[in-house]
Amino acid sequence: MGIAAVALLARRDYGSAELTALLRNKGFAASAVHAVVSDLIEHRFVDDARYASHRTSYQAERGHGPLRIRRDLRNLGLDTSVIDDAIAEGRDWASQAREVRIRRFGLEIPASGREKARQARFLQYRGFSADHIRSALGAHIEVDVTGESEAPD
Repeated sequence: MGIAAVALLARRDYGSAELTALLRNKGFAASAVHAVVSDLIEHRFVDDARYASHRTSYQAERGHGPLRIRRDLRNLGLDTSVIDDAIAEGRDWASQAREVRIRRFGLEIPASGREKARQARFLQYRGFSADHIRSALGAHIEVDVTGESEAPD
């Protein structure tokens, strides 16, 4: 079973919970999986902090914001403190939101409230917070945490 784990790791990096689930789905016993994954962690072949950092960078390059990345990492079974450290690791999320907005909609800040709301919804879907969205669109937009965006006309 150790060979199966190493074969999976040879293709790409995995977090410990994700690797454990993959090995369990292949039919290996829980105790054997736990022992192998613990050994891989001890020898640093599996490192949740490294995995979270790489995954955060990858998703940020794809235009995702910290809220979406946090949710995805949580779904992969990573510890909250590891996720917090990876997201806080040197990325300027407000700047990232501006870049994503410009990449999708162009340089010009929208003048109409309807267009600002549309762009705000897009950034919200991508996982940016209300503060990041305000920074990307200008201060004259209200972003509601329920997913509604309102901009004055």
